[in-house]
Amino acid sequence: MINVTKTFFPPIEDYQKQLERVWENEWLTNNGELYKELSQKLQDYLGVNQIIPMTNGTLPIQIALNAFAKEGEVITTPFSYVATTATIVWEKCTPVFVDIHPEYLTIDETKIEAAITDKTTAILATHVYGNPCAVEEIEAIAKKHHLKVIYDAAHCFGVNYKSQSIFNYGDVSTCSFHATKLFHTGEGGALFCQDEATRQEMWYRHNFGHDGPEKYHGLGLNAKMSELQAAMGLSVLPYIKHIIAERKRVCEYYDTHLDFSQLNNLKLREGTDWNYSYYPVIFKTESDLLKAKDKLKVENINPRRYFYPSLEELPYIQSSTCPIARDMAQRVLCLPLYDSLSIEDLSKIVSTINE
Repeated sequence: MINVTKTFFPPIEDYQKQLERVWENEWLTNNGELYKELSQKLQDYLGVNQIIPMTNGTLPIQIALNAFAKEGEVITTPFSYVATTATIVWEKCTPVFVDIHPEYLTIDETKIEAAITDKTTAILATHVYGNPCAVEEIEAIAKKHHLKVIYDAAHCFGVNYKSQSIFNYGDVSTCSFHATKLFHTGEGGALFCQDEATRQEMWYRHNFGHDGPEKYHGLGLNAKMSELQAAMGLSVLPYIKHIIAERKRVCEYYDTHLDFSQLNNLKLREGTDWNYSYYPVIFKTESDLLKAKDKLKVENINPRRYFYPSLEELPYIQSSTCPIARDMAQRVLCLPLYDSLSIEDLSKIVSTINE
């Protein structure tokens, strides 16, 4: 089976060496030695201001919404993974969907202001497939209306926009370190922010609200990353340049050999240094997509409709339709993409789709 993605496993000896440190320290969680080392190495590698690694990629969004959104209306995109909308609802806020740009597939910044009301407290936007939102325009809108900006940057490990990390935009950015991602800690994620004061608030919220062992700043929950997760991250990080280079190889093969008279691909925003995190193709019709998907299945090739459906269709959502997002959700298919994908397998994928 050729799946849409495949987890990168570092050499087991590398992971064992990190685990030996955990056993020597007899410390499994709560800001341990490996956690601190991974935090610093990620901060240096990514060129970010403040980072808090966490136990998954959804909790950072939830924590930021809890701090900033105040149970108000949150302007967001329907073209994202379900976690983006689910966290808004979970935090007793109201998602207000704004349609997407038909080429970049990110939230259409020209439609945001029309959705702002006196109940709006935040903007939660997704950088789609590693493609940045119009961050400067969104920042200007947020400042004008005194709103907080949270970016779901789950796909954006290593993405730079205009020569700096995409994580350095917004009041808070988040990332997933799930096993299927470019960089992973098995399960995991991180929250990024721009100043120490915000980091302090996010830190206590991800650690039960603690201010030392016997005092509390306020309400918090448990989002701490364990030493076992940090050990995996420290084992994967040395291979990240290799992983990105090999994924670039796969993307360039698709670029060269797919028949783009029948397909469109993602338009990257100018100024983006991309990370080759996903390879979406856009079919002319949903019928074409389903036919291709069925043909690929016969060949034991498993792509993914990512994202599908458009999130305003969720059963717990009451929202007006976003026609561009709904249309794109019906026509986008993500092709297999991982570092060890062979030329033989790539040829089979491409020939099946082109046929």
